[in-house]
Amino acid sequence: MTQLAAVSSNPAIPVAPVTSEATSEAPQNRPPSPHPASSHPRRHPHHDRPSVATALQSLLHLIVIAIFIITFCVQPFRIPSESMESTLLVGDFLLVDKQAAAPDGAGTLLPAATVHRGDIIVFHDPVDSTLHLVKRVIGLPGDHLRLHNGLVYINGHVLTEPYAVYRPSPPDNFRDNFPRLQSPDPEIDSRWWIRMRSLIENNELIIPTGNYFVLGDNRNDSEDSRYWGFVPREAIVGKPLVIYFSLQPQEPDDTTAATLTQPDAAAKPSHPRPSKLESVVDFARWSRTFQIVR
Repeated sequence: MTQLAAVSSNPAIPVAPVTSEATSEAPQNRPPSPHPASSHPRRHPHHDRPSVATALQSLLHLIVIAIFIITFCVQPFRIPSESMESTLLVGDFLLVDKQAAAPDGAGTLLPAATVHRGDIIVFHDPVDSTLHLVKRVIGLPGDHLRLHNGLVYINGHVLTEPYAVYRPSPPDNFRDNFPRLQSPDPEIDSRWWIRMRSLIENNELIIPTGNYFVLGDNRNDSEDSRYWGFVPREAIVGKPLVIYFSLQPQEPDDTTAATLTQPDAAAKPSHPRPSKLESVVDFARWSRTFQIVR
């Protein structure tokens, strides 16, 4: 390198031409490039991220799909009371099939389905339409119905009900011997009491067209058609399809121990508190998850 620089600095001395061997050896002595040239242009890292507009569009699509499913297909509900035990328990979360019992003209995609005796249905409360109730269909349009000693008779024949539960409770003539006009229950709806009197023949209740008589499976602890009347066909929302989750009932906290006197506190047995892992595992009834409702 020094000689070449000295020769090239003197213009009077001719410079010998570089041979082909020198030109061929020069590239071999060069170190390899750490970043080889690429035929594709390099993208900026921010260009691969979705824009805000794209994210909002995807979110809008999900909302539209969710609204479609809730409106026409299935809808979630939670069981708040004990009237359907032990078929449905407090804390059960249901997926209700709205197509299975959708009435005509309800804007659904399929034709109206048939409601059968023994079906569990979700419907609008006849007294307060903003509420949803779940009961079992017992009487169909045209049936002659009565209850005697808690047993259901349809058209003169006793109805076999393996799902019905009769828990110990004080006697109630109106509840167990329905319809009964002599001693109305204080919780009966006044409008239903007036209408019921016009539908009784030979101590049997005649169910009019387009209406259904429903009862809770927990017969001695259920407010049902005995107290507020029939369920119109157009009030039926759907049929429970599956229990997709079930929460354990919350046990009352032991907050009264602090107010007990010393002898009472000593007499009350102490229970060890569950660990965090047990609390996480036991907060749900896992055996009821994805159970078909019948």
